[in-house]
Amino acid sequence: MMEWISDPAIWASLATLTAMEIILGIDNIVFISVLVSRLPKEQADKARQFGLALALVARIVMLVLLAWIIGLTAPLFTIFAHEVSWRDVILIGGGLFLLFKATHEIHGAVEDPGGESLKKAGASATFMAIIGQIIIIDMVFSVDSIVTAIGMAQHVPVMVAAVTIAMFVMYIGSIPISKFIAEHPTTKMLALAFLLLIGMSLVADGLGFHIPKGYIYFAMAFATGVESINILINIRKKKIKAGEA
Repeated sequence: MMEWISDPAIWASLATLTAMEIILGIDNIVFISVLVSRLPKEQADKARQFGLALALVARIVMLVLLAWIIGLTAPLFTIFAHEVSWRDVILIGGGLFLLFKATHEIHGAVEDPGGESLKKAGASATFMAIIGQIIIIDMVFSVDSIVTAIGMAQHVPVMVAAVTIAMFVMYIGSIPISKFIAEHPTTKMLALAFLLLIGMSLVADGLGFHIPKGYIYFAMAFATGVESINILINIRKKKIKAGEA
């Protein structure tokens, strides 16, 4: 019954699937990092932990419901020769949500840079609202992630192990990313731009126009590199001014 554990092909499948799940989880990390940056540090840590724990639970539950997940890819109707499935509907809805959320956050940063409206809303209400948003987008990313897992592996234990390992790596990675965004406010706008890009790609994917993830991540890496250079230049300028003073 457990002979598959000693099969090298299974371990190769686990390694490949884990790497793929980590790559697919980058979108989720960016979204959670942007949201929790609005909270005090103590609440931000709780929201991050809770959000990623929910993402893990959602993925494992979906793996248990394999037949239902596979059914999500079945065509519902056709629009302009494109067969639309429940998966497409979920991706389009999630993409539109990300576009709305990123646009709303950018508008808030421009119109309310001090975050006064956020303070008036109350910490507990804001915390629960952010948790709710994390749950929504977790479900969207989970569907895409699990559909990929089903296509790459045949054993449910392998999928569960890969998803669990990937979520642990995502949690470790989300800590420095969230800290970096908090320490360098200008990077939050960059992260919001990433959310617009991710939202657009989800909508396009749902409409049948698949954009390779490599292109999206390359654009994100390039923009991050440019922003990193700007941060280093500003740090150097501050040190020079401090030395002159």
